[in-house]
Amino acid sequence: MEENFHVIFLLKKNSQEDKMKIVIAPDSFKGSLSAEAFCSVVGREAAEIFKSVEIVKLPVSDGGEGMVDSLLAVTGGEKITAEVKGPLFEKTEAQYGILEGGTAVIEMAAASGLPLVPEGKRNPLETTTYGTGELMRDALKRGCREIILGIGGSATTDGGIGAAAALGARFLDKEGYAVPLSGKGLEKIATIDFSAVDRHWQETKITIACDVVNPLCGPLGSAAIYGPQKGADAEMIRLLDMGLNHFEGLIARQKGQEYRELPGIGAAGGLALPFVAFMGAELRPGLEIVLDVLKFDRHLQGADFVVTGEGRTDEQSAMGKVLCGVSGRAAAQGIPVVALSGALEKGYEPLYGKGLTAAFSTWKSGEGLEWQMDHAEENLSNAARNLFRLVEAFSQRG
Repeated sequence: MEENFHVIFLLKKNSQEDKMKIVIAPDSFKGSLSAEAFCSVVGREAAEIFKSVEIVKLPVSDGGEGMVDSLLAVTGGEKITAEVKGPLFEKTEAQYGILEGGTAVIEMAAASGLPLVPEGKRNPLETTTYGTGELMRDALKRGCREIILGIGGSATTDGGIGAAAALGARFLDKEGYAVPLSGKGLEKIATIDFSAVDRHWQETKITIACDVVNPLCGPLGSAAIYGPQKGADAEMIRLLDMGLNHFEGLIARQKGQEYRELPGIGAAGGLALPFVAFMGAELRPGLEIVLDVLKFDRHLQGADFVVTGEGRTDEQSAMGKVLCGVSGRAAAQGIPVVALSGALEKGYEPLYGKGLTAAFSTWKSGEGLEWQMDHAEENLSNAARNLFRLVEAFSQRG
């Protein structure tokens, strides 16, 4: 694996008595090491090397998998378990978090995620987001008036009608009967009625964490791009796209504006559509939401450098992922950023233009992927120790 040794430390410390401040802000090494574990390992090595050090641990998520755990680990709060309907309307248990300040953090995958559907039963014409709405409803009943909803990893393409129905919205056919709350119900909708939705939603802020820019319909839309991974064949994709197009058309006529081209509205099978149109929800990049909740910019103040990392750093890392966001915010305050990643792949170099100072691979030469994943903590520990020994040597020179 390629490694980079172009490291420049802009250290400000001039004596042993000065306290070093290090901010540790990684993503997870998917399948081998959580962001929380990364913080623990790197923090332990820093404490052993530096005589006087302040360590700030901020496990980060881009708003998808791990968002609840990441935010709870830093801000405090509690994890709530609720019985909800799964993607196939089966009873299941799902968890979400309530942060110390009362903000609910929900990952839709917990209730409506693809892993909850056996491969042989994956069909987005039949799956629902109803359980996601039940989690939102549970949070409202517990007094939450701000909800952050991460919408990655869904099994659904129901345009959000399942989730909205769980909050009291009604979607009726031309005969006045409720339509199926799944993808196949979209083309049957003739009436959209939000009058029975709890009035407390009017005073509740809903922020939807979304890191894609797909429109609702068409060749780059929800059904065409994400339908196949949810089990849709060509005919299903055609029907789903028609249904989403029909549903958005009804909303556009009712609200007097179109939503189909709104960046990200096609994410998670169009889940955000009714929430944006009828409940004032806002779509924002997931990473930006997480960094704001973590008060990341405030924690950077006075830091000497930042240590970040992820399992694999490649061309995607510079496109709004954790390393990109962390590096950009640190660079804005003139703070160096060092990445310790499992592997450095071709195309990661644009991160240098986004604020990254240096990147190192924790990969041990001569060993395969399975070994690297089994020894991820040991490899990271060794890399962190070497990094901090070098920093300490430079700082001692004053």
